[in-house]
Amino acid sequence: MTKNSHIVSIESTGDYALLDSGNGEKLERFGDIVLSRPDPQALWGKRLPVSDWKKAGGSFSREESGGKWSLKSHVLAKWLVSFGGLKFWIRPTAFKHTGLFPEQAANWEWLRKIIEAGVGKVPQDIEVLNLFGYTGGATLACAQAGAKVVHIDSSKAAVTWARENAEASGLKEAPIRWIVEDARAFVEREIKRGRKYDGIIMDPPAFGHGPTSELWRIEEHFLPLVQNCLTLLSDTPLFFLINGYSAGYSAVAYENILLDLKAKHGGEIEIGEITIEESGSRGTGKEKGRESQARLLPAGIFARWSLR
Repeated sequence: MTKNSHIVSIESTGDYALLDSGNGEKLERFGDIVLSRPDPQALWGKRLPVSDWKKAGGSFSREESGGKWSLKSHVLAKWLVSFGGLKFWIRPTAFKHTGLFPEQAANWEWLRKIIEAGVGKVPQDIEVLNLFGYTGGATLACAQAGAKVVHIDSSKAAVTWARENAEASGLKEAPIRWIVEDARAFVEREIKRGRKYDGIIMDPPAFGHGPTSELWRIEEHFLPLVQNCLTLLSDTPLFFLINGYSAGYSAVAYENILLDLKAKHGGEIEIGEITIEESGSRGTGKEKGRESQARLLPAGIFARWSLR
């Protein structure tokens, strides 16, 4: 594996904490609200007592028809939290998501540093394409750092949510184009238009549909999409970031995709796992005088190239 392979760990902050995990579940705090939901990566046992889990303001349970949240009366339909230098509206959804993906904070910081270093050093504005942008964390981080961003998602509801996060983060007037469209169709049109981008971000799902029922299967459509995206890069690109969670691929597979980009432009490829550290997992060992090792919950993989 590449020398630049590492595990990135996200720690708790004022408005977010991973309190416990295990037995296929995780217990998290978003602002003042604690939620429990399934997580297949949590193969170990829980550390907190059952009584702590029962105090959660909401829990997600899977059913044959899908899944649903059970929320206590004090939990609002949505609430605002601060995280990673941005603000996000939290909404428990039917897909168990809340709209905040805290593990991505490491990528947001990486994007900010690259863009801030590039502003003023290139003759034109830095332009970024964010595909499968969902609730906008990466989009907002790039705009915050001074880039122009095109945010693409096939869900109108997700794009509306991202725009609300932008407004809450003080970025309502930032140079962001919000577009509800199929990622593959948009990229193909951008190629015909002769458009170029200095940075590209993508976080493709394993399976999904476009706004007009276009089918997405990562095993069929991912590589052609990446190849098309590579043709959209400017002559002096700054970065290319690929995230993955549910598809089951290795970060090494994503690294291999980016090798041609490195061969053409130089630069550096980093790959690895993104994890979230349990806030209460240190110092909970049963043996007297012995501190337990902090537990890390796997939350995805990444491969990212930068010109450096």
